[in-house]
Amino acid sequence: MIQPELDFSRMKYPALPGAKTGGASQAAADSMIRTAGKLRHQVVETLQQFPLGMTTDECAAYLGVSILAIRPRFSELNRDGQITGTPLRRLNGSGRHATVWRLASAEEKGSNSTDA
Repeated sequence: MIQPELDFSRMKYPALPGAKTGGASQAAADSMIRTAGKLRHQVVETLQQFPLGMTTDECAAYLGVSILAIRPRFSELNRDGQITGTPLRRLNGSGRHATVWRLASAEEKGSNSTDA
């Protein structure tokens, strides 16, 4: 099946993957343009099934995808106000305490956070 060319010129972060610098970081963000939206949707659907929340590592394991593909999607969803961090922390794969994320309530969706 031939994929139509999409015009991303008017879209920006968090609708599209972002990068803080150019070079390899920007190339990585560009490579995720076509899959980032699908992954964000999968994260939202997963968090609907786990109302008490999940860490990024837990969500990546549940979905069977790389944590490197999932962590930025959490940042994008957080910046967009769709998810929020809870006070809970759980150990992640590197042995560090990680934020447990959940879907934002209707009231929270109005106030975007950048604590990703």
